[in-house]
Amino acid sequence: MIDNLEYNTERPQLIIPEYGRHIQKMVDYAISKEDKEERNKVAKSIIAVMGNLNPHLRDVPDFQHKLWDQLFIISDFKLDADSPFDKPSREELMERPQPLGYPQNYPKYRFYGNNIKRMIDVANSWEDGEMKEGLVLTIANHMKKCFLNWNKDTVEDDVIFKHLFELSDGKINLKNSDEDLSNAHDLLKTKKRFNSTNSTSNTTKKSYKSNNNRNRKRY
Repeated sequence: MIDNLEYNTERPQLIIPEYGRHIQKMVDYAISKEDKEERNKVAKSIIAVMGNLNPHLRDVPDFQHKLWDQLFIISDFKLDADSPFDKPSREELMERPQPLGYPQNYPKYRFYGNNIKRMIDVANSWEDGEMKEGLVLTIANHMKKCFLNWNKDTVEDDVIFKHLFELSDGKINLKNSDEDLSNAHDLLKTKKRFNSTNSTSNTTKKSYKSNNNRNRKRY
């Protein structure tokens, strides 16, 4: 029996280790079949087993397509079986993906983030009216909140209006406006409330666990 033991270091390397060695052996068995009809039957059986290993993906679109692609990849593209989908090729698998373009933005006021600049551009594209005024005030309040998250000291509304004027390229001017932004305390109240709620829930969980541990029998 000792002579018949197999060690992973002596076995062939698995192409997709997630499916295990039994699936790999089943695929190798399908490749060894000379009759194509037999190969097709074995291939469909293997697909069924692979699907049972991932029951949570049965409702995912193109799940069967993914299984057939993985079957040919596990066979090292040696399996000659009829697939309901286009067979993948080794060249497609080894092809390097196109580099993903990432926007390189260097905002003047980094603590506002890039989304603020996008929101300002959207506001500039709107026609003048109540909706645009409401959006501009919402943006200004969010800028004030971002500023307070970066600098815990209070900030004057004139500073926010000045930054908004610069980021909008002079198209949004609230410098001489009578509008007042939300109070700094009100802007940060939600964050403090959320933190206090989390700390309370964590304390409750800890006390619950400690009580459970205290009442548990020890052997």
